[in-house]
Amino acid sequence: MKVSVTVTDHAWADGVDGLRRIASIADEGGLDTIWVPDHLFQADPTSHPQAELYEAITMLGFLAATTSRARLGMLVSPVPFRPPAVQVKAIATLDALTRGRAWFGVGIGWEGDEAKAMGIPLGPTKDRFEQLEELLDIADRMFAGDSSPYQGKHFQLEGPICSPRPERRPPVLIGGTGEQKTLRMVARRADACNLFDLPDAGTTVRHKLDVLRAHCDELGRGYDEIAKTLSTRLTPDDTVGTFVERCREQASWGIDHAIVIRTGPWTPESVGILTAAVPEVAGL
Repeated sequence: MKVSVTVTDHAWADGVDGLRRIASIADEGGLDTIWVPDHLFQADPTSHPQAELYEAITMLGFLAATTSRARLGMLVSPVPFRPPAVQVKAIATLDALTRGRAWFGVGIGWEGDEAKAMGIPLGPTKDRFEQLEELLDIADRMFAGDSSPYQGKHFQLEGPICSPRPERRPPVLIGGTGEQKTLRMVARRADACNLFDLPDAGTTVRHKLDVLRAHCDELGRGYDEIAKTLSTRLTPDDTVGTFVERCREQASWGIDHAIVIRTGPWTPESVGILTAAVPEVAGL
């Protein structure tokens, strides 16, 4: 089982030096990935919209220069936020500069108030699912070096060029848990899904994974080819031991990658709990 960290609250007491320190501890301590949210204002429910929040792609560039081993990604990037070729170019650049450490985390988006406040058309849910399909089509082409024209329902590209190309095809994580569309798209297109740790002893997670398995069986996709990630929270009372036990329980549900958030900014001590747990969690 893998352990990753999501950096949501950006109000470190020592500013950007706090981010640098957290990233170094995570990188050197064996965490799999450092994730950042792709929002334009703070969306953490324990914070407030006016709180500090760094732009995601710029932040990933900073983290790329700060780290040497951990993978990097957005959890997740809403398809309406950027033109698709710009989004793909950014991920390809990140992957090339980090020699193969980028994730391609995407979703349809849900931030209606945020999009309206920042002047971004969100569009109907149906359109955003179609746009996500087209974004993934464009990414497949551009990552492979195909610069031929693309004519979709929502996006038309005359000749997208992706040079330099990524070190390898960045793995795709599709965010969302909708059973009819999102998890079916995961079965067709993604390398990873992302579920949520709800206080129901794993009942919802097990059900969502059963739905994903059914979609895989119907489509002829290997269920084990898809990483099952879970967004979970480190509580103020957690120790290395309690965190390991929680990961053990989550592994029994079928989760193989814990992506951890916390209330408030990460500190060296709190991220140290995750790094200390890595050797034992890796054996689950």
